[in-house]
Amino acid sequence: MNPPTSNPVVVITGAAGGLGRALVDAFARAGWQVVATWHRSTFTAPQSATIPVWPRQLDVTRPAEVGPVFEQVWAQFGRLDALINNAGIARDSLVAHLSAAAWQEVLEVNLKGAFLCSQAALRPMLEQRAGHIVNIASFGGRVGRAGQANYAASKAGLLGLTQALARESGPHNVQVNAVLPGFLHTPLVGTLTEEQLATHAASNTLGRLNNLDEVARFVAFLAQMKNVSGQLFQLDSRIAPWS
Repeated sequence: MNPPTSNPVVVITGAAGGLGRALVDAFARAGWQVVATWHRSTFTAPQSATIPVWPRQLDVTRPAEVGPVFEQVWAQFGRLDALINNAGIARDSLVAHLSAAAWQEVLEVNLKGAFLCSQAALRPMLEQRAGHIVNIASFGGRVGRAGQANYAASKAGLLGLTQALARESGPHNVQVNAVLPGFLHTPLVGTLTEEQLATHAASNTLGRLNNLDEVARFVAFLAQMKNVSGQLFQLDSRIAPWS
């Protein structure tokens, strides 16, 4: 293992997506050593990075790939300060027409992937008795939406994983939180019409959608906080029915 780098180290999954790229940029601007993982869409490092970003191809659903990537991070940098579980997919369909394959694929990436990466990240974090895991969840995991049963189930599971893992790892000074970023203009929602976007905006008390850069900056700030764990941070202005 190389001597620990002086810069904090973060692993960001799903780095090639819209929010993933914003997260990489926010952490890089804040002086972090960023390990950016991607699966199918090739990742390109941002021009703003003053420290070279370390890209790694990774299928978060495969334990045989997850373990070695985190071992490489530990060997290369000698520390792991944060993991951002951002990898996620959607395969929307009404339950009556939802295939078992589409159900399983979403659960595999959104929930199992976060579990596998968290498990791998915990090994160095427990050893150094410090670290922060941030799970990118969704408002849909709190309220559910018609046509998104698989997505909602995966994100609801992610909220439960967040709080259970926070209880387990808290005594070892490892923090675990979830961020519900709100409705963002990313490729995941790129097929929506202007009318549909307006409907989503109207569901917010402020009447507008969220901003990628603002969410990314919040996550980078949260990863530096020392006394927050087990919390669910919703970053838009929607209000759940039971809130």
